[in-house]
Amino acid sequence: MKKRLIAGVAIVALSFTAGTASADVWWDRPKPPRPGTVVPALPAGQANPLIATGVGIGADTPIYKTSGLGPSALNTDAPAGSEASYVDTVIFPGGVLPAGVTITEAQGINALRRIGENLKAVGLSYSDVYTMRVFLQNPAGAPAADFAGWNRAYRQYFANTDLTTGQFVPVPLGTAAPARPFVINKSRPSRFALEIENLPVAGWLVEVEVDAAYPKR
Repeated sequence: MKKRLIAGVAIVALSFTAGTASADVWWDRPKPPRPGTVVPALPAGQANPLIATGVGIGADTPIYKTSGLGPSALNTDAPAGSEASYVDTVIFPGGVLPAGVTITEAQGINALRRIGENLKAVGLSYSDVYTMRVFLQNPAGAPAADFAGWNRAYRQYFANTDLTTGQFVPVPLGTAAPARPFVINKSRPSRFALEIENLPVAGWLVEVEVDAAYPKR
């Protein structure tokens, strides 16, 4: 009877060892972010990736979520509610777009400036953003949303530093030669961008919302 019991224990132990040899066990897994911190997962082998592949949020991390924000109607020379009325005249005096700058690019810059103002009002900045959601509408007469124009606008404020050197990476404005970004920022939030049929405000081509984490003090 004793011999049978010992044999049974040996079989159970062998089964456990074999099972754990190939299983994902807890001590092999990466540790979660520390409380109060946010850790982006970045694509491997890229010095200047556009976005994070995901983001880990540690326990007890204070966060802030904006509403969906679009561009402000700053171009009073254009008809109210037109796409051109949402060109930021601080960046583009008189609402005149330089060569190659698309209307989506111009509206994206406008919307991201509004995001920056929203964040500043609660003590945050672009560098604190860890997640972004983007909704794009087709410009009038265009068969699809202008993702390339949006990405140029995005790079003016996000993901514009080389991860290996820490130096900023020049960004083009339209078809102009790449130049210093408007805001140098190494932050690469996780992000999605969707083309949708209609945005809630006439003339809007871009709407953005972000989540940001308050910096650990």
